[in-house]
Amino acid sequence: MSKPKVAFFDFTSCEGCQLAILNLETELLELLDIIDIVEFREAMSEKSDTYDIAVIEGSFSRDKDLKRLKKIRETAGVVIALGACAHIGGINSLRNNQTRDEVQRIVYPDNPTLYETNKKALPISGAIKVDAFIPGCPVDVGEFVKVVKNLVLGKAPGLPTYPVCVECKMNENTCVYEYGKTCLGPIVRAGCNAVCTSNGGVCIGCRGLIPNPNINSQKDIMEKYGLNMNLIMDSMNLFMTEENKEV
Repeated sequence: MSKPKVAFFDFTSCEGCQLAILNLETELLELLDIIDIVEFREAMSEKSDTYDIAVIEGSFSRDKDLKRLKKIRETAGVVIALGACAHIGGINSLRNNQTRDEVQRIVYPDNPTLYETNKKALPISGAIKVDAFIPGCPVDVGEFVKVVKNLVLGKAPGLPTYPVCVECKMNENTCVYEYGKTCLGPIVRAGCNAVCTSNGGVCIGCRGLIPNPNINSQKDIMEKYGLNMNLIMDSMNLFMTEENKEV
């Protein structure tokens, strides 16, 4: 039985998720036992017109990219959105609260129309059908390996559906709300082992919302600690501008 062919593609992003995957080293070699990477700009110069699985990093932010995305979708049996930008729009979607003219003038003051851009930066699912996603900024490389293995075996991706708070409690962390900080842990998807809150930070939502997030519960928490709910909505805009509008 031949190994499935996997191709990596990048759109509007820093490409940090792909670099994280390259740092897998031994685990990447083990992954190559079950897949055949045929295109990966960060690691090889070869390209391929045929592949079974397409892994896409970056958001959809230029109209001219739609044709390329549709071609990828037509070719691949499975499309995976890799990282926050591809999954939920990510940092790029911060500009969705401003007009395109404003954004171009701020970013390129000397020549605002030099580079093409859409009115909005959207997740890849805003352009084509996505079969699976791997959340995070950058992605958790262990989770990447697990998801790819599951998909190759015909299984569900196996992502957690519970919030970061669960992992915080498992790590015996003191809730950051006790320190007067605002955290998205109650409504954001776990799977990162609460890395930010376990190291003195707060959850900023790079993994996106859990299914059916309990916003009322989040409001109760904010009220309990005397914090304004607007702080949560502002925090959500960092990575989840588009998801924020649906809450």
